[in-house]
Amino acid sequence: MTDTAIRSPAAEPPHDQAQTTVFGVILAISGCHLLNDMMQSLLPAIYPNLKTDLNLSFGEIGLVTLAYQITASILQPLVGLYADRRSNPWVLPGGTLFSLAGLAVLSIAHVYGLVLLGACLLGVGSSVFHPESSRVARMAAGGRPGLAQSLFQVGGNAGQALGPLAAALIVVRWGQSSLALFALLALLAGAVLWNVAVWARHHGAARLAAGSGRKVALDLPKGAAGKGIAILLVLIFSKYVYMASLTSYFTFYLIERFSVSVENAQMHLFAFLAAVALGTIAGGPVGDRFGRKAVIWISILGVLPFTLLLPYASLFWTGPLVVIIGLLLASAFPAIVVLAQELAPGRIGMISGLFFGFSFGMGGLGAAVLGELADWKGVETVYKVCAVLPALGLLAAFLPNTRRA
Repeated sequence: MTDTAIRSPAAEPPHDQAQTTVFGVILAISGCHLLNDMMQSLLPAIYPNLKTDLNLSFGEIGLVTLAYQITASILQPLVGLYADRRSNPWVLPGGTLFSLAGLAVLSIAHVYGLVLLGACLLGVGSSVFHPESSRVARMAAGGRPGLAQSLFQVGGNAGQALGPLAAALIVVRWGQSSLALFALLALLAGAVLWNVAVWARHHGAARLAAGSGRKVALDLPKGAAGKGIAILLVLIFSKYVYMASLTSYFTFYLIERFSVSVENAQMHLFAFLAAVALGTIAGGPVGDRFGRKAVIWISILGVLPFTLLLPYASLFWTGPLVVIIGLLLASAFPAIVVLAQELAPGRIGMISGLFFGFSFGMGGLGAAVLGELADWKGVETVYKVCAVLPALGLLAAFLPNTRRA
């Protein structure tokens, strides 16, 4: 933690305290986000193993993703709403126990029912972690909410990228039982989050209250905020259904179309997820500097030419294309979350939970539907159908401009 993180609230005026960015806290929760999402991303990373060992169809794999992401999406807004009304930062270290239990179950899951149970436990762990930790990021942000949200989210993206790499190096070699070793990372995350919870209890609430007391009303017509949030949710739908096609089925696509090995396919997936992490770093600060709406417009609609080219590209060009797609698509989410928080001031936890939960839900629903499509028409058809989803980025033109009154 930085010196700022351990000062008494009385040591500086509320104005200065609310505007100071506490990087120690942000980096701590970003690191825990890395550990959390690395554990979570081990589930799709072992899909090829599960498909072979349990003789699963693409539809059954899609249902595993649906079980995980729907569990998370239903609970996240409720956790965020509870945090707004009665903040309890101690849920942060407590939530890691669900992730630990999920990986422990998956390590011994040799029947389909246990796989679904493990996926649900991982979803509960994610639903507890994301809303409250995003709220803590806003507490520590000061006057740079976009930067804080990017740093927080890039930890998760880095974890998602490391998951397939860990699966390729360890799980593929040592088998499904090696997931129990990764469950121990939950204990490390819990220890760090305990200290973050102590800071949030003694400093974060006062900073958030001071910041809320200073916020300036947005100069928006009546109903514009609700319309803006609805448009942002549609853009989340387009982004995360397309992302689900890559995180859940990209390895199968590479193996089926180009006859690459499982390890090679996992490395391609790692490159895509690493690009997602880099894109997330850029999205928040650029939004702070040039405006959230411009970032959202470019990142969603700007990816359309590349998604249209992907189904027809050779193996050589597939890698660069998915890297560009990851960079552009990922830059949207920090800007979307911060813009939504600005449109609904005073409801940071609920908005964070809603958008994280909706993204998980749409990703899970998309994975299930796309799995059925892959069984019916082949996995290559998935990318031809999903290629047009970024065209929904045209709706960004109708987002309100968050001018200060």
